[in-house]
Order: sequence, then structure tokens, then C-alpha cells
Amino acid sequence: MSLHKHHTRPDETIEDSAFDDGVGSIPRHKLPVGIQDADAAMRFIQNELMLDGNARQNLATFVTTWMEPQAQVLIRESLEKNIIDKDEYPQSAEIERRCVNILANLWNAPEPTGGGDAVGCSTTGSSEAAMLAGMALKWRWRARREAAGLDATRPNLVMGANVQVCWEKFARYWDVEARMVKLDGATHLTAEQAAAACDENTIGVVAVLGSTFDGSYEPVAEIAAALDALQAGTGLDVPVHVDAASGGFIAPFLDEHLLWDFRLDRVKSINASGHKYGLVYPGVGWVLWRGAEDLPADLIFSVDYLGGSMPTFALNFSRPAAQVIAQYYTLVRYGFEGYRRIQQRSRDIAGTIAEGVGAMGPFTLLSRGDELPVLAFKLTTPDAWTVYDLSHELRGFGWIVPAYPMPEGMADIDVLRVVVRNGFTFDLAAMFLADLGKCVQRLSGWQPDKVAFHH
Repeated sequence: MSLHKHHTRPDETIEDSAFDDGVGSIPRHKLPVGIQDADAAMRFIQNELMLDGNARQNLATFVTTWMEPQAQVLIRESLEKNIIDKDEYPQSAEIERRCVNILANLWNAPEPTGGGDAVGCSTTGSSEAAMLAGMALKWRWRARREAAGLDATRPNLVMGANVQVCWEKFARYWDVEARMVKLDGATHLTAEQAAAACDENTIGVVAVLGSTFDGSYEPVAEIAAALDALQAGTGLDVPVHVDAASGGFIAPFLDEHLLWDFRLDRVKSINASGHKYGLVYPGVGWVLWRGAEDLPADLIFSVDYLGGSMPTFALNFSRPAAQVIAQYYTLVRYGFEGYRRIQQRSRDIAGTIAEGVGAMGPFTLLSRGDELPVLAFKLTTPDAWTVYDLSHELRGFGWIVPAYPMPEGMADIDVLRVVVRNGFTFDLAAMFLADLGKCVQRLSGWQPDKVAFHH
């Protein structure tokens, strides 16, 4: 059955006047009997897609909704290429290799012993990248336990309750206890909490560089230091994986002195989403390991495929090369300075929105966009309306702004979250704040003061 539920009309056909053959309708859940005109079929689907939200007004998603026309040309020209087929598309494979090495340099990975390439690969997104990193942690932990003659049947992974759901999926799918630390006065995992939750069965600690709940960074260096102290006191050697789905393409450019990456010896792997702040359309992600010893060799398959033998580590097989090529375009096109300017502008716009939200009166900010370009805010005092009502009202102006409860430990707090991405402008921010004020006024009768908006 389809996992997605949607209310539909009870009739079994969809009416449309685009078809010139006089039929005027097609079955909703069955193949049409005849062939449809190509242009008419396209128009028919375009008419339905008009009901989707406007991607540029989607302040819910972290995923890139705008790329330059040149990148779109490269994507169209590469749609038929399969990145798994490295023998048939060797230059696409070479581009993937370059991207891995560029990211390894950006994240300060040590030079490979004896030279050669950094250890990593592209994925369909951060979720697959997280799965691969989690598998490597489990395999390494199990090998150590078995070599020492110890039980290796009860692995656990320590993480804050604010992690993205992909980590819960990993734990369930790979039979690992998800040791979720509930929030306690902070919106993310703390160093003390991380170390206290570890034991001999802990395969690793996940530190999140950019929470999806409020955009805040977890203190990776502090977590690593606490685990260093834990090892000194108990002998437990617990590695850190950094889920940098968004922060991996923010911190290197805007927070250069922040220690979160492979400069910390305890960080063994990092994942990031190319299709978030990597500035690429969905879907592409990346996962890198500190060195070859951190990726167990028995997880890598050597596959004979279409005339060549190749190593592969992935949950799927065939996958488009187009987004990997688009990632290389952004890296070449923008360079360090271009990424820095784009991400700083997004952070500045998020800060401006945060300032405007704070000036309205009814809200308390939980974050201000000064880490990820993301802000989260709640109602300061209960009223006759909720953040869910406000989210609904904003839909009337085309704005998609999610409302949700915070994770365990703060689940009694409901927030709205705004994500600023490349392509969002100061003018759009001003429009959003104006519409937000109108919605608040409509819900509560509050009269917005005239707030100066500078950009």
C-alpha cells in the first residue's frame, strides 16, 4: 500500500480539458487505455502541480530550492548518467572523487597515510550518509569486542533527543539501541550528558552541527573533550560522528575557528547534505571518514558491472550522477569566498527576521539564526490562539512555516521555525514580516507598531 495518505474525490477519474481527443478524463488509479498527446499530458500534470506550495516561500525546508541556470543546464545534460557505472562514465566518477577530496580538505581531514585519496563517497542525501556512518561505527565496535572475547550483541548509539529521524531509523533497522538523551535546559545534547550516557556497548556519540529544531550547533569540541576524560578514567574509547547535514556547509565558511571537524582526533566520520546548504537541488549527500581504518573493509563491495570492477559502499545501487555534477559546479563556481558570501547573507537575513519577530511582542526567540540561518520562536504567554493557528494563517499568504513541539525534555514548548536559504532575499524577508504581523493582528487584534526595516 502507499505510505502517503491523502484525501481524494470519490470518483475514479480526473477531469481535464487539455486533451484534444474528446475523452476529457483519465483514470485516477489505472493506466489510461490509449496514448495521450505529449503536450496535453504535460499540461495536465502541470495543472495539478499548481496546487503545490511555492518553493521560494517554503520556509520549512532546509533543501535547496534555487540554483543558477548554468547548473540546471549541467543537470539536464547529465540526467541519463548513472553514477554507479564508473566504467561507462569515468569522468563523472572522477568528479565525485574530486568532491570527496575537496570536502576532506574543507573539513580538515588528515592526509591519507602514504598519499592517495580521502575516504568517503556521495550518497542520495544525509540520511543515507548517516546510515553508512552508523554501520561503520557498529562494525568497528563489534570487531573490537569480538577480538577481546566480549559480548557484541547489545550495541547502543548515544544522541540527543533533537536528532533527525534518520538516526532513529538507523537504530531500528540495524538493531542498535537508540540511547536518546532528553533535553534538560538546553535545546541540544551537552558534553556532560553525552559522556554520562556511554558504556562499554556504546558504538559512538552523534553530535549534531545544526539542529533541525532550532538551528543550533551542539558543542562538538566539548563532547570530544568529555569523551577524552571518560577514556582516561575508564578506558572506554567512544568515537564521535558529526551529523553536519547543514552545518558542514556553513561552519567552514562562517565559523572557521570553531572546532567541530577532523581537527578533533575523536571525530571519526562526518556527513553533510549537498542538497541543503551545499546549494544543490535534491538529492545528494556526502559521508567522509577520518582514515581508511575507520571504514571497515568488509563493508565495501567490489562489484563487476558493465565491463569494470569497482568498489562501492551504498544502500542502493543505481543513482543519478547529475546532482554530484551539480555539486562540483557549485564548488568550482563559488569557491571559498562565494560560499562565505552566500552563507553570510543567509545568516544576515535570518538575523533580520529574528529582530523583526522579537520586536512584535508576542514571541520569545529560542534561536536567532546566528549558527544555522534558522530561527525558532514561541508564544511568550498563552493566548486564545497557538503557533499552529499562526502557521495556518501564514498559509493564506503563501508562506509555509512549520509549527511543532520541541523534543523530549522540552516537549511542552511549541515553536515556529523559519529556515533561510540561498535565493531568499531581504525584500522577501520584509514581506514575510509584514504578513506575519497581519496574521498576528487577525488572530489577536494586536496592532503592530511601525518597525523600521533596514537592508
